[in-house]
Amino acid sequence: MALQLAQRLEGQILSADSRQIYRELDIGTAKPSQKEQALVPHHLLDICEPTETLTLAQYQEKAQSLIYRLSSPLLLVGGTGLYLKSVVKGLKIPRVSPHPLLREQLQALGQKSCYQMLSQVDPVAVTKIHANDEIRTLRALEVFYVTGQPISEQQGENPPHYPILQIGLDGDAIALQKRIENRVYQMIEMGLVAEVSTLIKKYGWDLPLLNTLGYAEIKAHLLDNYSLEDAIAEIIIHTRQFAKRQRTWFRAYPEIQWFDPTAPDLLEQVWQSYQSFKQSLKSYSTD
Repeated sequence: MALQLAQRLEGQILSADSRQIYRELDIGTAKPSQKEQALVPHHLLDICEPTETLTLAQYQEKAQSLIYRLSSPLLLVGGTGLYLKSVVKGLKIPRVSPHPLLREQLQALGQKSCYQMLSQVDPVAVTKIHANDEIRTLRALEVFYVTGQPISEQQGENPPHYPILQIGLDGDAIALQKRIENRVYQMIEMGLVAEVSTLIKKYGWDLPLLNTLGYAEIKAHLLDNYSLEDAIAEIIIHTRQFAKRQRTWFRAYPEIQWFDPTAPDLLEQVWQSYQSFKQSLKSYSTD
């Protein structure tokens, strides 16, 4: 959909996927192929080595820089909810780089203790962070101990001044499950097992990205914990669960206009929505 729309608009695509930013993670992230990337200019793909870490703040800075620099219509395509939100909502993000040693010390205390600590230093943050959310708990504590200020006092929104049209695709749940199954089998046929094996040989079994969806299950298969058939089944289950979380996340934003991806005239529906959006901007500027 994004490719077709970008071609019609003579626009460019900005990826909003937290794993497609990494080089060498191609099949398991469903990264656009070289042929697809040749159709329209793509940005924010393959900008990090697998061993590097790109913070949300760094992603936001790169995306915003491109948005202000490029003159053609831009399609922010994803993906990762926080990446999208950081741009369209203009999230205020504490500029605190990861501190591995501090995180290691906090992790050694256990999630229960860390969450209790956070409740003492930032009671506002704990109302927004689940007691089992280790990643966000660690980040909130990290920001507090590095800056001396609660993360809740450093957050907020600064919405951009440029106009944004948000388009979402969401169809029948049963059809979605079938698409997920087909996608997983397609990844296997394209060489996902070989991709994971290559990453392990080059970066080792402890590469954090190998613990993410699709890679973790194949890694377990290569460790003889799963047969390939079981690994495929696990990827399908975990992808369904992830899709459900995505739907919950994005359904919370009323500004998104939803379309059925199976509609035969999908492109025309979205195009008409864009034309109406553009016309409303003209009316607004006239008023």
